[in-house]
Amino acid sequence: MSTKHGNEEEDLDEIIKDIIDENNFAKNPAKCISKSSSLAAETNITSIHAHGKRCCPVYLGGSTAPCGIGTNISQRTCDRLRCTACDFHVLHHDDYQWDKSCDYLFFRNNMPEFSKLRTKMVKKKGTRAYACQCCWRSIDELTDLSMDRQLRWVCSKHAK
Repeated sequence: MSTKHGNEEEDLDEIIKDIIDENNFAKNPAKCISKSSSLAAETNITSIHAHGKRCCPVYLGGSTAPCGIGTNISQRTCDRLRCTACDFHVLHHDDYQWDKSCDYLFFRNNMPEFSKLRTKMVKKKGTRAYACQCCWRSIDELTDLSMDRQLRWVCSKHAK
């Protein structure tokens, strides 16, 4: 087994473990220490997410939306998405949308080469084209990923 393949398996195992841990956290949420100041509460929530380096909730958005670690307070689009269905990193391209003629085989055969993908992309200011090897979306406004049940994309942790 190659080292790259081994690392990808470790990454996927780590994502699955984090999802399980997140579900346990949701059942037993931590209580905020201070509720007197919204700034103190925001700092507390931000520090929880900063240590985990994962978006919660995960947002998609157009090219005008800032990228980074998304929280309820800091609504940023995740730029570290990974698909749990095809185990592929989700690419995104600003100011493009996918042509209506796109299909599964197109992405399966052409990911991740931009020059090949470009043949089915249409320039559209403010839109962001997202795709892995099995799913694709064109998004123009901030959207909570959990609202699209067909997408199996998760935040794969942000770099330090």
